[in-house]
Amino acid sequence: MKVSYLEFEKPLAELESKIAELETLSGRKDGPSLSDELTKLKAKSQKLLKDTYSDLSAWQKTQVARHPDRPHFSDFVENIFEDFEELAGDRVYGNDEAVIGGLARFKGRPVVIMGHEKGRTTEKRLKHNFGMAHPEGYRKAVRLMDLAEKFNLPVLSFPDTSGAYPGKGGEERGQAEAIARGTQRGLTLGVPFVTLIIGEGMSGGAIGIAAANKVLMMEHAIYSVISPEGCASILYRDAAKAKDAADAMKITAPDLLRTKVIDDVVKEPVGGAHRDPQRAMATASKALEKALKELDGLSPAELRRQRADRFYAIGREGL
Repeated sequence: MKVSYLEFEKPLAELESKIAELETLSGRKDGPSLSDELTKLKAKSQKLLKDTYSDLSAWQKTQVARHPDRPHFSDFVENIFEDFEELAGDRVYGNDEAVIGGLARFKGRPVVIMGHEKGRTTEKRLKHNFGMAHPEGYRKAVRLMDLAEKFNLPVLSFPDTSGAYPGKGGEERGQAEAIARGTQRGLTLGVPFVTLIIGEGMSGGAIGIAAANKVLMMEHAIYSVISPEGCASILYRDAAKAKDAADAMKITAPDLLRTKVIDDVVKEPVGGAHRDPQRAMATASKALEKALKELDGLSPAELRRQRADRFYAIGREGL
């Protein structure tokens, strides 16, 4: 599989390019035997990859979270769920392709799932509006949560967005109110609700489908009230200072775990989820199953109380 390298991976890209060249040369009929050299270079490459990803800055994690080959919500649907039946439309205005949701089976258990879809090709990205939801997307999410509660089904959500759509149409149709309604409905659900931040969890665009009992986060995902670029534009009047903003905002999983914004971190393969999507999604599936089991047996009142308590606890460590 061809790997798309990020800016900070240039030394790794050069080394793996050299390995590829030697493998091509060694594979020729009249080519020299380079097995020993290749073994050494591959070991060096693995060590460099491990060392690079063991100490990523917040800005580097932001780049990984946005990697074009990172598994999207549609990949999770295809790989860890069965019998997915999409439910479209908000019954008010229309269907927003930036938020996809419906009924599915998870480990044989019926659930309601929803998530942001960014799209991978240019055509798909335009179709899904790059994962930036309109008000009708959040109203669709509320409709799905209502359905889940009516039939006593757990809810699993997968935020992955740079933020809700900020355009004129979204404002005209009540973007802020729709996000608030989505957040409110999540907090009042009487069924288990688990969220997994799979890439970017930015602003109200993410929290509109993430007011859950358990909030999990992929190791190299990011989660914040605003994107680093947006923060830099406001605080520094310069979007180019996004790197500085990312460091100051504490948007990475370890930082958010310490302040109880999230409940658990899902480990990714060395080099990020994009290097081994199947393994990353399998690990995420186990974490989701564990989170759901921890909520089994709780009454609707207990689920609401637990959810409220977890949000009240955010940032109170040490106070």
